[in-house]
Amino acid sequence: MSLPNGFTTTTTTDAARPLHLVGRDSLDGWRQRQPPARVQWLQAHGFDAAPGSVLVLPGDDGTLAGAVLGIGDPLDPGSYAHAPQALPPGDWKLAGELDGPTRNALQLGWGLGSYRYARYRSPPRAPARLCLGTPGNDALDAETGDVLAACLRVRDLVNTPTQDMGPEQLQDVVHGIAQAHGARFEAIVGDDLLARNFPAIHAVGRASHRAPRLLQLQWGGDTAESRAHPHVAIVGKGVCFDTGGLNIKAGDGMRNMKKDMGGAAHAIALAELVMARKLPLRITLLVPAVENAIGPEAYRPGEVVATRTGIHVEIDNTDAEGRMVLCDALAYAGEQAPHLLLDFATLTGAARVALGPDLPALYANDDAVAQEWLEAGMQVRDPLWRMPLWRPYLRYLVSNVADIANSGPSKMAGSIAAALYLERFVPAQQKWAHLDVYAWNDSDRPGKPAGGEAQGLRAAYAMLKARPPA
Repeated sequence: MSLPNGFTTTTTTDAARPLHLVGRDSLDGWRQRQPPARVQWLQAHGFDAAPGSVLVLPGDDGTLAGAVLGIGDPLDPGSYAHAPQALPPGDWKLAGELDGPTRNALQLGWGLGSYRYARYRSPPRAPARLCLGTPGNDALDAETGDVLAACLRVRDLVNTPTQDMGPEQLQDVVHGIAQAHGARFEAIVGDDLLARNFPAIHAVGRASHRAPRLLQLQWGGDTAESRAHPHVAIVGKGVCFDTGGLNIKAGDGMRNMKKDMGGAAHAIALAELVMARKLPLRITLLVPAVENAIGPEAYRPGEVVATRTGIHVEIDNTDAEGRMVLCDALAYAGEQAPHLLLDFATLTGAARVALGPDLPALYANDDAVAQEWLEAGMQVRDPLWRMPLWRPYLRYLVSNVADIANSGPSKMAGSIAAALYLERFVPAQQKWAHLDVYAWNDSDRPGKPAGGEAQGLRAAYAMLKARPPA
């Protein structure tokens, strides 16, 4: 397997420059071990090892002799993610030993920081490359490489514009992953959704020239041993472009709606990661893949849409389409009675108002599941924030003609109301957690290039990895 961008293997490191990793708490001790000229250089530049800082070190002949990287939390991949773009291009080797967890954090952060989406243009510069096979950084850890690949899978899927990442292309991606891991795959497309009782998915996607579909991947259960493994269902919102429908979005709101399949990207990447790591689980991945388009067949405000459960939904707003496609998929997942049901969705702007772009909103009907996901996020430095399923706010979804409305006139508690809507379609005894993600970086930051972003994914994997067998 080829190495990710930003890494190299070499049998000789003579040409690689040494890289020192220094935090504020270790700066004094490290500086005392440096030659006087280097100490003077550090003082002249005011280097204080602040997280995210870099200082190149000159040689006696004026050439580049190395660099020092200011880091924060050594177990946070973000502490190293600035290095590939901040350092001069070329090969770099660690100037000291690292323990396993710190080395893994460095490698993951380096890989995330090296990423630039390159399908349609070449990046403006090559990232600095971290030498593997050196005493301080022996090899790319296999699990770290798989986690990195999952994060980059999310970024690539979200960054790809809709003409190349519509429902059909998303189907191709999931089908290819299924084939690579020996999983079973099925796509229910177009009017077959009605025949198979997925009317809400069909209603949202029927106006597009690209047929709506439900993608299903199933992995595990092929042997007596694997049939005993816990069953986890993972659902992702796959709205490949969202115009808002007849409640059309303003231009600013529509500009980045290629990312409205970010929930599907997370679900796909998580399922792929579980399979790559061969966790003792059975997996069902469900992606309702649609385009919320405008046309003669577009679903309309005021219509009453049937759903898989028999609950009738009044359409208050066609821009609340994500919860419509998810409700059928969640109901179908619940019919399979998994041990755990997770869903990911770029569901509400209200979650971003509440928590900003970096912190996904977590909802769960089971306190233990919520705590496991939160603790896993803290452990791997992939944080989320739990929000309440405050059921009195169901009053914001009252309909006068149907069982429930998909939205309402109030601007209050929009993210909570959306989560409560989803909960209505989850069986009462089913353990379920929902993550409302932004899946996007609005601007370039170290390790977080503008565009698609994985959020809560590493935490979800860490949680599943730690869950005891059923």
